[in-house]
Amino acid sequence: MMENSADDEQESMITKPLLDDHDGFSGKGGFRTMPFILANEAFAQVASYGLQPSMILYLTREYHLNMATGSNTIFLWSAATNFMPLLGAIVADSFLGRFRMILFGCVISLLGMALLWLTSMIPQAKPPPCHESNKNCSSATSFQLFLLYSCLGLTSIGFGGITSSSIAFGADQLQKAGGHNNGRVLESYFSWFLNKACIIIDPEKDLTTDGKAADPWSLCTVNQVEDLKSVLRVIPLWSTGMIMSITSSQGSFSVLQAKSMNRKFGPNFEMPAGSCSMFAVVGAVLWIPFYLQIILPVASRILGRPVHLSTRKRMAIGISLSFVGMIVAATVEVKRRSLAIREGYSDDSDAVVDMSLLWLLPQSFLTGAGATANIVAQNEFYYSEFPRSMSSISSTLSLLGMSAANLVASFLMNAIDELSKLGGKESWISTNINKGHYDYYYWVLAGLSVPNMIYFLICSKAYGPGKEDKKETTFHEQDD
Repeated sequence: MMENSADDEQESMITKPLLDDHDGFSGKGGFRTMPFILANEAFAQVASYGLQPSMILYLTREYHLNMATGSNTIFLWSAATNFMPLLGAIVADSFLGRFRMILFGCVISLLGMALLWLTSMIPQAKPPPCHESNKNCSSATSFQLFLLYSCLGLTSIGFGGITSSSIAFGADQLQKAGGHNNGRVLESYFSWFLNKACIIIDPEKDLTTDGKAADPWSLCTVNQVEDLKSVLRVIPLWSTGMIMSITSSQGSFSVLQAKSMNRKFGPNFEMPAGSCSMFAVVGAVLWIPFYLQIILPVASRILGRPVHLSTRKRMAIGISLSFVGMIVAATVEVKRRSLAIREGYSDDSDAVVDMSLLWLLPQSFLTGAGATANIVAQNEFYYSEFPRSMSSISSTLSLLGMSAANLVASFLMNAIDELSKLGGKESWISTNINKGHYDYYYWVLAGLSVPNMIYFLICSKAYGPGKEDKKETTFHEQDD
């Protein structure tokens, strides 16, 4: 008996994997796994978000879609891209495990990118070019659109498989044994209702002989109910990020603005219009050292003690930055449009006005920094508030908010397009950027950000202290 036990233990030790992507804590890969995980996530981002800014030009030039239809396609594609990680997280946590889900996502993403590349290489995969004489353009056929949308769908599925598990998988490799809190009982308005799902009324009927639930649909475990409470409790705060995500998802409009501006740097270099999205990425990257090396040290010096901004404060900073970014975007577009009309380019959307592309820097920096501050804080907040069994789902909640935001952005843009065309007027979201009023559209988004900030403050106060706040309080008490 003792020999069999020892043999089983030895076999278990031999077969234990180096990278444990589920519930065990021992054998973590540690920092040596980070280059592979980060590189894989970076390439996944390039294959999805990296394509989106330039996609509006591909859809309008190669597939002859108008601005509203092309933007709707991108909004829906982005919504699917951000929603798929949630499905991937559920499958990873419940069935496949995180490593297998990441591997599946890599294969599907590669397939989608290969097919999308073929649409640009095979002439029959897209409509013929427009006639130069009369600007007559043929519409894309149903098959051509089906092929295009299939490529976009595959890249969304692949992105969902990778992103759903990468963050949590990396956290698993670094988490130390015994360093995890098993969670706490959540107090909320609806606690009494949810707790009824755990009450055993009749043990003979509700439980089997081995102590398990006879009907899992009517009798849940305490952990399952607490998991559900964790999700329901953060929904109001989660919803406040949607307006900010809408303001940061207007890359198509920025690309068309850049296309009509002077993009030359020196005598031999002209920046492609789609590359203007790089400014937002730079803003996102610069925000992190700016926050760590400037904001925190200055605040600590002023207050005379180490300062740490909570996740909810950083979420509020992100919402504020995106609001200011929309104000700047509207102001810049007023100047660009007025200059185009003054130079006689009202009917020529392909004309380049005498205005540098660098005018787009401030709005791009602000929206990029705002999105980074908010989304990073969201991920950290969810990961700290949720139990470990929901770590993959917690890392995808912000993406789910972005998915919902893209659907709302599509609805909002369609509504503005239809309302602004009433009476035979030119739409604010016209394909001809000089006849449209993108500035009015930006002002609407900026206006929506004000009540959203008020809503966030109300939700944050109603949420009360979280796990992070309790740890911070304990730390200060020990320090004193």
